[in-house]
Amino acid sequence: MKNLLKQYLPYLIGYKKEFFWALLGMVAVAIGTAGTAQLIKPILDDVFINKDIEMLSLMPFMLVAVFALKGIGGYIQTYYTSYIGQDVVRKLRDKLVSHLSYLDIDFFKKMHTGEILSRITNDITRIQVVVANIIPDLIRESLTIIALTGYVIYESPKLAFYFLIIMPLAIFPLSRLAKKMRKYSKLSQESTADMTTRLGEILSNIEVIKSNSTQTYEQKRFSIENQNVFKFIMKQIKTNALISPIMEILGAVAIGIVIYIGGKEVIDNHMSVGAFFAFATALFMLYTPIKRLSNLYNKAQDAISANTRMKELLDTQSLIQSGEHTLKETITSIKFNDVSLSYEHTPALRNISFSATKGQSIALVGDSGAGKSSLVNLLVRFYDPSSGDILINNRPNQDFTLHSLHKKIAYVTQRVYIFNDTIASNVAYGEAIDESRVKLALQKAYAMEFVDKLENGIHTLLSENGNNLSGGQRQRIALARALYKNPDVLILDEATSALDNTSETLIQKALQALKNDMITFTVAHRLSTINEADVILVFENGEIICRGTHSELLKQCHVYQKLSKII
Repeated sequence: MKNLLKQYLPYLIGYKKEFFWALLGMVAVAIGTAGTAQLIKPILDDVFINKDIEMLSLMPFMLVAVFALKGIGGYIQTYYTSYIGQDVVRKLRDKLVSHLSYLDIDFFKKMHTGEILSRITNDITRIQVVVANIIPDLIRESLTIIALTGYVIYESPKLAFYFLIIMPLAIFPLSRLAKKMRKYSKLSQESTADMTTRLGEILSNIEVIKSNSTQTYEQKRFSIENQNVFKFIMKQIKTNALISPIMEILGAVAIGIVIYIGGKEVIDNHMSVGAFFAFATALFMLYTPIKRLSNLYNKAQDAISANTRMKELLDTQSLIQSGEHTLKETITSIKFNDVSLSYEHTPALRNISFSATKGQSIALVGDSGAGKSSLVNLLVRFYDPSSGDILINNRPNQDFTLHSLHKKIAYVTQRVYIFNDTIASNVAYGEAIDESRVKLALQKAYAMEFVDKLENGIHTLLSENGNNLSGGQRQRIALARALYKNPDVLILDEATSALDNTSETLIQKALQALKNDMITFTVAHRLSTINEADVILVFENGEIICRGTHSELLKQCHVYQKLSKII
């Protein structure tokens, strides 16, 4: 709890004005609460016992003033603490998403999307409780306790002693409950992440589920995760519910003793009736903030667990670090010098060496898992080599900033990524939209033939994953996005696999026309996409076993001969 407050209290420094008003509201609530107890004394002693008409006339105004102070103070405090809480959570979410977007591809392959979503949404929402509720409520209730404690001690130090010595006894059972609460909070958050992951898989694979009629199977799997969430939430509720009876029993003991001793003080004329009831009222009022504080402490355990999970993400650092040199010049050469790559000690590439220059088209062929995509991953620096060097214009690629490197390299994958935005925004992704350039890129990708037929043309809004387009149309949009960049290096990872033969032939002609302006790498899916390549690299078990032109390899390379019959 202490570390949690230490971490988030500094956030309040950035909201000095808002925090000042919130604190002012809290002070008003504390004074108003203590003032309510103080009014009991003149009501009983002056109005009902001494029959004071003047006090009777003043009392309604005093009551309205006290409750108005409490009400207005409560409103001000609620508004400004909510503002601070919501804004801090907004900043936290921005910070987390920004941090995640710079992490390595390897991180996203190891952690499921549903788990990440759960941490960004569910966990941060739980942390919001700390800033928006727990810290402000802790301050407000503490101020109220200080005000009321000061008042009861002022009224009767002797009676206050009995109450104040019993209530601290509640600390031991509450600390035990807090430990349990933290444990169940962590399990609850983990089970929620698992449930979100399962739900994400169902939604992502709905076509497979429906085509195999496995709805019942998936429902049972989801039900297990859902039941786990229910189980741990109920354990949290059960643990939290114990706080109230513990506090009430101890409070009743303390108040019972005070009533007995206070009653004797009144009977022995050591205390007036009004003073005793004012004291008793303050004591009853004091019980409420103490109970709330114990509840706040327990609720904080949920936020502590969520904060731990969020910090795990923020503490995760990318191994792929951006270089310091901005790549401004055109990429004219790429050279691999004895490059090897391993994924967690599993070799993917072994001793790869080759060079490519501007105007060359390089084709990569081989069986699945042979190392083609691994080489592409190195080109765009999704990974760095385990050994060896990759030189761009005779300089190590790790020297360049990632941003400037990616501005020069366009990467089109077999899995097409379409954003829920217009066609123009998808093509000009990350850059200012130049409509003439967008149309030119679409023409080069032979996509204008269907874009022109759409009601809003390039301003047509594409649905999630481009589901209102066919697979071939989506691939042409992705290719247009790559061409819009006017790249120095173009990587096509089976990027024309969803196109019909006619469209593929047209695109190959377009790429051939652009060939002299860039270095092209093509991961082959069809023989027709590579027979015009300047160099074909044949991969097997992470090694280049043959290299040459299409005609040369058909004569000299047994593996390529076998592949040519399959591709």
